[in-house]
Amino acid sequence: MVFWILIAGCTKTSITESNPAPDSDPQQVTQRTCASFEMFTAQVAADPSLMQRREVLEAFTKNVISNRSVNSLGGVTITIPVVVNVLYNSPAENISTEQVQSQIDVLNEDYNKRNRDVSGVPSLFRTLVGNVGVNFVLSQVVRQFTSKKSWPVNNGMKKSSSGGIDATDPEHKLNIWSCNLAKGTLGFAYYPETIAPANDGVVILYSAFGSRDKYPAGTYLNDYDLGRTATHEVGHWMNLAHIWGDDGSSCSGSDFVDDTPNQASLNFGCPVFPHVSCNNQGDMSMNYMDYTDDACMFMFSKGQRDRMLAVFTPGGPRAGYIQ
Repeated sequence: MVFWILIAGCTKTSITESNPAPDSDPQQVTQRTCASFEMFTAQVAADPSLMQRREVLEAFTKNVISNRSVNSLGGVTITIPVVVNVLYNSPAENISTEQVQSQIDVLNEDYNKRNRDVSGVPSLFRTLVGNVGVNFVLSQVVRQFTSKKSWPVNNGMKKSSSGGIDATDPEHKLNIWSCNLAKGTLGFAYYPETIAPANDGVVILYSAFGSRDKYPAGTYLNDYDLGRTATHEVGHWMNLAHIWGDDGSSCSGSDFVDDTPNQASLNFGCPVFPHVSCNNQGDMSMNYMDYTDDACMFMFSKGQRDRMLAVFTPGGPRAGYIQ
């Protein structure tokens, strides 16, 4: 199965709570960095049985999509309560409720094809744009001062025992942690079925959280200031892989979605379309699951929509979110 190829071809990264990274300045970010796949790789190295659970979920997802079982959700409104956990060492890191709400607004636009910039999708992909139809509502903002100048890329921010904030009802609410992430990392999330509920959720660098366009008074990092880091990471939380398949540019990996073109590697910045790789007609670099700047990613595909909705169907790992 492709996942075995991906893991075998990856350099294992030590990302454990017993080996924290030193404090670093997260503002020195020159390219998008998402640690989700590296975290997954480290998990598998520590617990090989995780791969079997991942394969079971993949088989379930394929079955749901092939049988069009996602159609059963057509009359159901999927509304996800969101708890935002704000960890701060400085006033800038203590992002305002308005900045938090701007992020929720971006998620609602991006996951419902209401974002204005979707008009920039090239004609080659225009008929493939998917409306996921998932809604997000801010349930609670939890704030806590921390003596840490930055947080290593692990789960420490999710534990009160290590100075973080414990998740609130993680089996029914999406927990997002906003904090000062180390190593220039913008965010990370876990795929469904790969993590204990207490560690489930999304982590975002505080200055990549929210939208300068919607709330200009916030604290933002240039190029990652439109809320698309959270859109990307929530995609992982709903079972999306990176669009290039995390295969080290070999064109042999897969994101397990039929309507996204095979792509050699990640795209940074704002590439001019078409950027051709793997004999495609152009990378879908404007997809939220690539690595481009916030202003240059503005679509999910219909295949990605089906893959995400599959996790909410009966028996799916996120079915508990259907009220």
